[in-house]
This record gives sequence, structure tokens and C-alpha cells, in this order.
Amino acid sequence: MDGDYEYSLVPSMDFEELYTDKNKHQALPWEDFMGMTVTSGHVTLKKDTQNLIGISIGGGAPLCPCLYVVQVFDNTPAAKDGNLAAGDEIVGVNGQSVKGRTKVEVARLIQSVKQEVTINYNKLHADPKQGKTLDIVLKKVKHKVVENMNSNTADALGLSRAILCNDGLLKKLEEMEKTAEMYNGLIGHTKKLLKAIFELSQSHKAFGEVFSSIGVREPQPAASEAFSVFGEAHRNMEKFAIRMLKTLKPMISDLNTFLHKAVPDTRLTIKKYLDAKFEYLSYCLKVKELDDEEYSYAALQEPLYRVETGNYEYRLILRCRQEARTRFAKMRSDVLVKMELLDQKHVQDIVFQLQKFVSAMSKYHTDCHEVMAGAVVFPIEVDLTRGTFTYDTSGQFNDGQDDDEEDEGEGGRRLHSSDALSGDLLISTE
Repeated sequence: MDGDYEYSLVPSMDFEELYTDKNKHQALPWEDFMGMTVTSGHVTLKKDTQNLIGISIGGGAPLCPCLYVVQVFDNTPAAKDGNLAAGDEIVGVNGQSVKGRTKVEVARLIQSVKQEVTINYNKLHADPKQGKTLDIVLKKVKHKVVENMNSNTADALGLSRAILCNDGLLKKLEEMEKTAEMYNGLIGHTKKLLKAIFELSQSHKAFGEVFSSIGVREPQPAASEAFSVFGEAHRNMEKFAIRMLKTLKPMISDLNTFLHKAVPDTRLTIKKYLDAKFEYLSYCLKVKELDDEEYSYAALQEPLYRVETGNYEYRLILRCRQEARTRFAKMRSDVLVKMELLDQKHVQDIVFQLQKFVSAMSKYHTDCHEVMAGAVVFPIEVDLTRGTFTYDTSGQFNDGQDDDEEDEGEGGRRLHSSDALSGDLLISTE
């Protein structure tokens, strides 16, 4: 190919005949729709205070036979109207054809119109799935890999980190994971503590039953009452413990709800958000690659088929990028709202649960202290000689005789009271 190649501009055509709202746009000899369709229309936009409608324009002479919308900026007249979208072809301004003009000339033409401007366009009807090629999927994988790298590692591997990779929401996710770990530890510690208190309450119950049983069988009124009071105090301590356990059981349930429902739901939302972000970044990278390709061919003065035939492939990627950005912005907004609500719930909930825990523990210990303070029954005076096992003191044994006196007539010794009390049973050996 010689260096004096020249691009031929679009031949003059009847604009009123080919581009009207009533007539559907027909394919021209130089157009390659790639299976996409277009319909004609027009929109009147009221300019903002800076005399702008909020679009950027690409294509145009001398490289591309048509001009198209590259991007619709947020919170602008074009974005609020919603008719124009990335990839749509601009065919006229206020009824004046722009075929064969450069994008700079068309931008000046739009700026020259004050207050309101009418844009004639060919709406591009494209299926986003057509633009989601294997190349886009691989780029998403690349961004996922680079996301977990630091800048030095990415640079060493020759990978560039996109600006959006420095996402503050990821730090929020890390903070949420730390909060989840804290909740998990708090739940585990609370369960262990409640289990220990339950086991202690069973010990109190056993003590209460034993002392109450002793009090019932004790023949002396004072000792019986003392043992009964002491046993009832331990029974009450067991009741206080069970009441505290019932109070704190919902606390564990609430913490589990936060840990196993709220956090996983937010984590899933962040995962969807990251997927939308990676897809948007992939289309941004694809647009940059197509731009670089176009600049390279233009620098070499060589024709590029997709550009000469209406650049529909590029316009399809522009449309996919716009829709991916819309999804990304919506997901980011949802994540921010959820994270804010989760933070508020965490702060309010953890304070409420800790206060509930401290109050229940304080009441339990206070009640136990009060009931034990009212059960000071020691020392207890008990007459052991009047216990359940009463020894024979009726005088059937001769306590007045000397312990060493033997009854020779019987051929053995009698059992003395001292022997009975000592529990010794003496049997004659003669």
C-alpha cells in the first residue's frame, strides 16, 4: 500500500429522504451492521447553564463516514432525557445534515445553538450479549486477579491496575469481615459462659436438695430450720441462673442473625457489585484497545475496515460499556446503602446486646448475693446424740461397775456401755 492513500468521503445524499422519523433507516452500501438494526428519530434537549447537552461525539470525517455518541454524561440534559445512548449515530442538528463533517465541527454546531437543540439520530438496537465476547470474559478474569495484587506486583508482571481497583468498598468489606470475626468470638464466649453458669446452677440445685433433705429429717427445730433455709437459698440461686439463661438466649439468636444472615447477604451483594465493576472495567479496556488500534492505522494512513463501514463493532462496545456502567453504578449505590445500614445495626445492636448481657449478669450476681446474705445460718448447733441412730441408754448395761470386772460364772465378759458406744462387739472365747 503506497503512502498517498486518501479516504473518500461519503457521497452526497438526500438527507430528508433517507433520515426521517417516518422512514426506517436503510443500509447504505458502505455500512456493515454486524446483525444490528437501527431506527431513526429526533430529540429536543434544553441546554444547561454551561450551554452543554452532556454528550461526547466520535467518528466523522476523514476516517469514519458517520458520527456517533461516545458517552452520555451523568446528570446532564441528555442523560435526564434518556433518548440518546452510546453508539447512536448523529445524522443531523436542528434538521441540518452532519454527514461528511468532523466531530469537532459537529460539536461546534451544537454549541452554536442556544437554549434548545434538536438532535436527529439513528438509534442503535444492539444485544449486549453480542458484545460480551470471550475477550471480555478474559479481561474480567484479569481484573479479578489484579484486584488482589499490590501495585508493585502488578507492575512486575506487566499488568496495570485500573483506578477503580482502589475501591474503598473493599476496605469496608475487610472491616465487615473483622466485625463478623468479633461477633463469632463473642457468641462462642457467651455460649461457654452460659454453659458454665448452667452447670453451676445444677450444683446449686444439688446442694439445695441435699440440705433441704437434711432439714426435713433433723429432729431439732433450730437445726432443721437452718438447714432448710440454707437449702432453699441454693434452690433460689438455681432459679436465678435459669432466669438469666432465658434472658440471654435471645441475645445469641440476635447475634447469629447478624452473623449468618446480614453479613452473608451483604457479602453476596458486594460479590455482585465486584462482578459488575470488573465487567465495566473490561469494556473500558476494550474501548481503549479499539481506540489504540484506530490511532495506529490512522498514523500509518492505512484503512481499517470496521471504521470505514460505520464502526459498528466499536459502537456496540460503547453501548455495552454504558450499560455495564449503569449496572455498576446501581450496584455500588446498593452496596453503599447496605454497608451503611449494616454499620448502624452493628453499632446499635452491639451496644444493646452488651448492655443486656451486663444487666442480666449483674442482676444474677446481685440476687445470689442477697439470698445468701439472708441465709447466714452458721454455726448450726446439732446434738449428735439425738441423731437418727440413737444408742441404748436405758441402763440394761451396768455402767456403774468397773470396766475391768469379769463375770466368771458366764464364762465370758458382758458388753459394757463404753464398748457399745465405741461400736466394738466382743465375743467370748471360752
